Order: sequence, then C-alpha cells, then structure tokens
Amino acid sequence: MDKRLLDILCCPVSKVPVRPLSRAELDALNTAIGQGQVQNVAGTVVQAPLSEGLVTTDRKVIYRVDDGIPVMLPEEGIGTVQLRDFPAAA
Repeated sequence: MDKRLLDILCCPVSKVPVRPLSRAELDALNTAIGQGQVQNVAGTVVQAPLSEGLVTTDRKVIYRVDDGIPVMLPEEGIGTVQLRDFPAAA
C-alpha cells in the first residue's frame, strides 16, 4: 500500500492511525474467520478471509483492504477483542 495513503488514513470513529496487519495478525484473524467466530461492528458474521488488512495502532479495530482499496466504513470494522488468539503487540 502506498505509504502516503497509509500516512493519512485513520479510524473513521476514533481517529487513531492505522498500520498494515502483520502476517501473524492476519493469520490469526483468518483462522477465526474460518471458524465462524468473527463479526464486524454491524454484527454481521465475516465469512471471507482477508488477503490484506489495516489495524488501528491501538490494536482495537481491523479494516479490510479489497484489491488494494481500504474499506474504512465504521460498520465494516472488526473489533479485535473477539479474537482470542490475536498476537500480542510486538
């Protein structure tokens, strides 16, 4: 993802900056999605694994990236609290 775009993106609700998900974070998220354990903020079960995502720097919300385009809609955010095996901050 373009660094200039990443530098200006933030959570639309909290205004916390975002960063790309690490491989370990993405793997943990996709494992939980595969087990049917993940809902977005709107309460819809997330069914498709993410190939790329952004997480707020406070590690509370994940936003998917579709074909290189960040989906920064508040209702599409995925709260990390529901992810039991989400890796600890590095």
